[in-house]
Amino acid sequence: MMNTDLIRRLPAVGKVLETAEAKGMVARFGHGETVAAIQAVVDRLRSALLSGQEVEVTLEAVVCAASEQLEQMSRPILKPAVNATGILLHTGLGRAAMPEAARQAVASVIGCCNLQMDLTDGARLHREHVIRDLICGLTGAEDVLLVNNNAAGTLLALRALAHGREVIVSRGELIEIGGAFRIPDILAESGCVMREVGTTNKTHLRDYERAVTPDTAMLLKVHKSNYDIIGFTHEVGIGELAALGQSRGIPVMDDLGCGALVSLRPFGLAHEMTLAESLAAGADLVLTSTDKLIGGPQGGLILGKRDLIGKIRSHPLYRAMRVCKMTLAALEATLRLFKNPAQLTQSHPLYFMLSRTPDELMRQAEALAQELRPLMRVPVAVVAHEAYLGGGSLPGQALPSFAVRIGTDDAVTLARNLREASVPVVSRVHQDALYLDMRTMMPGECEQVVRTFGEISC
Repeated sequence: MMNTDLIRRLPAVGKVLETAEAKGMVARFGHGETVAAIQAVVDRLRSALLSGQEVEVTLEAVVCAASEQLEQMSRPILKPAVNATGILLHTGLGRAAMPEAARQAVASVIGCCNLQMDLTDGARLHREHVIRDLICGLTGAEDVLLVNNNAAGTLLALRALAHGREVIVSRGELIEIGGAFRIPDILAESGCVMREVGTTNKTHLRDYERAVTPDTAMLLKVHKSNYDIIGFTHEVGIGELAALGQSRGIPVMDDLGCGALVSLRPFGLAHEMTLAESLAAGADLVLTSTDKLIGGPQGGLILGKRDLIGKIRSHPLYRAMRVCKMTLAALEATLRLFKNPAQLTQSHPLYFMLSRTPDELMRQAEALAQELRPLMRVPVAVVAHEAYLGGGSLPGQALPSFAVRIGTDDAVTLARNLREASVPVVSRVHQDALYLDMRTMMPGECEQVVRTFGEISC
C-alpha cells in the first residue's frame, strides 16, 4: 500500500477519543492533555509516512503511543538518584543528602503547623523561633536569621548594614563560585563601595588599618571556598580583624560559606573554622550555607550580634528571601543531631560517608563488582580511588576511597544511560572508563545500582 493511502487511513483525533482507552486517559490526565498527545502522535506518524518510513497507523497503535506519551510526561522531573561520583556535596545532585530525621520532619509539616505562632498565647513570632535556641546553643550566637541561601545572606547583610558606604575586603578573598556568585558583584548589587586591600597572595593587618576611613561601614572576611593560594602567602585571621573592628567601632562579618559546626579533624581532614570558633574570635556576624557541612536543606544562616541581626531583619529584602516551613522543619531536625556529636556518624549521611574506612569501601566495591560482572560484557574491576568533599569545602584535599571501574570504549554513553534510567545512577567518566565511587554510595544503594544496570542492559 502506498504511503499516501496510509496517510488517509490515519485515525482522526475525534475517532480516537471515542475509544474506551482514550476515555480513561481523559479521566486521568484531562481532556486537553489527552487531545494534545493524540494529535502529537498522529502528526509524528504522518511525518514518518511522508518521509517514506513504514509505521503502523491503526487506531490501537495511536491509542497505545498516546498513552505512553502521557505516562512519560506525567513522571516527575525531580527524582531520587544514586550519587556514585565521589563528590560528597555534589551541587548538581542537591548537595548534602539530608538525614532521615529531616525527611520525616518535612513530611510532618506538609499541612498546617506553628510556623509563626506561639502556641502558648497565639502571638505572632519570627520564623527563626524554630531554630534560634538550637543555633545559639550550638554556636554562642546572640540571634540568627535564615534566608534561602548563603548568597542571599551576604547580599542582605551588606545591603542592610553598609549600603552607600565602604566595605573593606582582601584582594585574595574576592572569590567567584558557582559561575555567577562573585564578591565584587554582590558588593555592587548591595550598593556598597568595595575597598580592596593587600595583594592576591598576601594581605596584612596594616593594609586594613590604612584603609579605614570615616566612611567605612564594615570589615569583610570571605572563605576562599573552592581554591587555595599556596606558597608565599599571608592572610589576616578573623581574631585580628575583629580586634581592629572593635577598636574602630566597625562591624566585622565573616562569610564562612561552608559552615562547619564540628571539627573535621577526626575524619582525617584539615580543620575548617567552625561557626562557634569564628564568633568566639570576635566576629560580629558569621554567614554560612546550611546544605554543606551542616548537611541540611538549602538555606543561608546569618548569626551573631542581636542588634545587627535586628537591623537586617527589619530590611524589606529579608521578607523576599525568607524560607518556607519545610526548610525550617528540615533544618531544625538536622541541627538537633549536632547536640549529640558522638552519634553523627550514625545519624547523619554526610558524617557517615566521611567516617567510612578504606577497608569498608573496598569490601563494598568488591561485592558490587561481583554482582555487575554477569551483566557486563566488558572488564569490571575494583580500584583505589579518590573522593572529595566538594561544595566549596577543602578544595583539593582527597579522601581515600575505592571504586568499581568498568572499562568500555564508550563510557560516555554508558554514563548517560545510567543517568536516564528510572532511578538514575550518576557516575564518573575518566580515560575510557566509568567509575562508581563507594564513599558517596550508601551500602543499601548497591542493590539499586545492580537493578539500574539490569534495566539498561535489557
